Amino acid sequence: MKNTLAFYTSSIGKKVIMSLTGLFLILFLVQHLAGNLLLLNDDGGAQYDAYAEFMASNPLIRAIEILLFASLFGHSVSSVYIWLQNRRARPTKYEVYKLKDNTPLESRITMLTGSIIFIFLVVHLNKFFVPMRLSGEHVSGYQLVQQAFSSAGYCAFYLFAFVLLGYHLKHGFQSAFQTLGLRSSTYDGVLKAIAFLIWFGVPLGFAILPIYFYFFNPAPAAVGAY
Repeated sequence: MKNTLAFYTSSIGKKVIMSLTGLFLILFLVQHLAGNLLLLNDDGGAQYDAYAEFMASNPLIRAIEILLFASLFGHSVSSVYIWLQNRRARPTKYEVYKLKDNTPLESRITMLTGSIIFIFLVVHLNKFFVPMRLSGEHVSGYQLVQQAFSSAGYCAFYLFAFVLLGYHLKHGFQSAFQTLGLRSSTYDGVLKAIAFLIWFGVPLGFAILPIYFYFFNPAPAAVGAY
């Protein structure tokens, strides 16, 4: 038990936690995108609201949500710990070694992209999760989406956040497999193809939503409970 605790509190243990929670969060993103694409159905939001109601009322989904928030917390704490540890290990800048010449951009800005994405998540949860789950009112998720994406400022912030998410995923997805010892030259090509679908396809799918609602399906004059 002590050895297990010592491992997970070590630097390597933190990297393992960050990798496992990161992969779980990626699975959530894929599932979340699949559900959000229901917003594009030409049915006035009926299918999406039915989906949102199912997600809110299903006890298994609610339990998974607890795991999701725990994973988000664990991923954030582990990443900050590793970043601080790396900073302490390099108290002075290298004079000869140039990081930008040896490390991809997405790797160098992982902490920055993660921090901005975290801020976006707080704003995003306040716009959707809080009114739908914590307000005590029966609010249409579809109407909330219409209302949120009627704002040019929020649309721009949303798109910017998902551009950064793409950079974050580009580095994080393959790094997670590397940390867990699951990368192999045998299937490295397959892994890179899947990574491309994750870091490019998932953010692109989410980016379609603000563009669609802002330009083609704006919010009605009144939005609220039903």
